[in-house]
Amino acid sequence: MSVDTALASPVTSGASEPSQGPRRRVLRRLARNPLALVSAVVLVVAILVALLAPVLAPYAPEQTDFANTLSPPGTPGHLLGTDDLGRDVLSRIMLGVRASLTVAALAVLTALLIGVPLGLAAGYFRAVDGVISRLTDLMLAFPFLILAVGLAAIRGASLGNAAVAIGVAQIPGVIRVVRSDTLRLKSLDFVAAAVVDGASDLWVLRRHVLPNATSVVLVQATVAIPAAILGEAVLSFLGLGIQPPDPSLGTMLANAQQFAARAPWAAVLPGLVIMVLALAFNVFGDSLRDALDPKGSRR
Repeated sequence: MSVDTALASPVTSGASEPSQGPRRRVLRRLARNPLALVSAVVLVVAILVALLAPVLAPYAPEQTDFANTLSPPGTPGHLLGTDDLGRDVLSRIMLGVRASLTVAALAVLTALLIGVPLGLAAGYFRAVDGVISRLTDLMLAFPFLILAVGLAAIRGASLGNAAVAIGVAQIPGVIRVVRSDTLRLKSLDFVAAAVVDGASDLWVLRRHVLPNATSVVLVQATVAIPAAILGEAVLSFLGLGIQPPDPSLGTMLANAQQFAARAPWAAVLPGLVIMVLALAFNVFGDSLRDALDPKGSRR
C-alpha cells in the first residue's frame, strides 16, 4: 500500500500553540478509533516482549529437552510446547519477535535515510527528477521480495544483511511517496513566498518542505514495517536471513514444515505471530493516515 495523498497541513513557524492543536486532534482521533486502540495495544505488547525477551523467556532459545520433543501446548514446563529438538516454542517465539522487529526497524530506517533525501530532491529539483525517477522505476520493476532475496543472496545470510536487503528493496516506495508530497508542497504559497524572500533551496527544503512531509513519512514507515517483517520471515525461511541457532519466526516455520502433520502447533504458532504483527502495523498505519488527514471529519 502506498501513500500518495496529502496528509498534513502546512507547518508554519511561530508559537508552539498552533503545533499543539493538530497533535491533540490526531491523538483524539486515534483514541476514538477502536481498531487503532487495539492495534496500538498489540504493538506495545509486542515491543515490550521484544525488549524484555531475554528476561521474560523461560528458557534459553537453544536449550534442548530431548525428553519432551514435539510436546503439545500445555505441557508442564512448556506453555506452547516444544519443537523437534525439545526447544521451548514460547521462548523461541519471544526471541523471534525481537529479531523480526529489529530487522524491520533497521530496514525501515535504511529506507528512510536513503529514500527521503532522494524523494525530496526528485520532487524539488527538476534537473535530477528524471534520473531518480527512472532509477526508481527500474527498481520497482522487480517485486519487493524478489529484490530482497536477490540482495540477501549476494550479501550473505545474517541479520544485518537481511535488514539492508529489505531496506534497499523498500527505498523506491519511499522515494515515490516523498516525491509526490514534495511536488504538492512546492506549489503552495508559503513555499513560493520563502523563495521570493530569497531563501535558498536547501533552507526551503529543511524548514518548509520536510516538516510538512513528516506525516506522510510516518505513515509510510508504518506501512513498510509489516512488509519488512514478512520479508525477514521469507528470507529466514529460505535460509538467507537469521541463521541458527539464533531464533527467527521464519526459521521456526522452515524447521516445522516437515513435522506439520505430527505437530502442527510448531508451524501454526509462529505463523500466527507473524500474521498478528503484520496486521497490527497495517491497521495502525491506516488509522494514523486517517487521523493525520486534515480533510477528515472532526469527531
